[in-house]
Amino acid sequence: MHEKYQECIQECLRCMQICNHCYDACLKEENVKMMADCIRLDRECADMCGFAAKAMASNSPFASEICQLCASICETCGNECKKHNVAHCQECAEVCFKCAELCRKMAS
Repeated sequence: MHEKYQECIQECLRCMQICNHCYDACLKEENVKMMADCIRLDRECADMCGFAAKAMASNSPFASEICQLCASICETCGNECKKHNVAHCQECAEVCFKCAELCRKMAS
């Protein structure tokens, strides 16, 4: 059954990886305090993307609702990352927005 979710699963796993990278890179920025919201959202987004991928892979009856929540978190994370003019945040924002788009399609 998870074949119908495959593209979204792959994008969620990619988003999880990029958010984890952004989180780690933000911790190394000169003004870490300024990156606090970005760091927090990167962690939440990575965790949610991993959970969404697992739900789809196991054909959870809640996959649609989980994907909807994942889309919301990804969009929020992307909006925060977009505020920071550093490459890892800009890349993260782009991936988050793509993941949100696919999760919304999956949820509908």
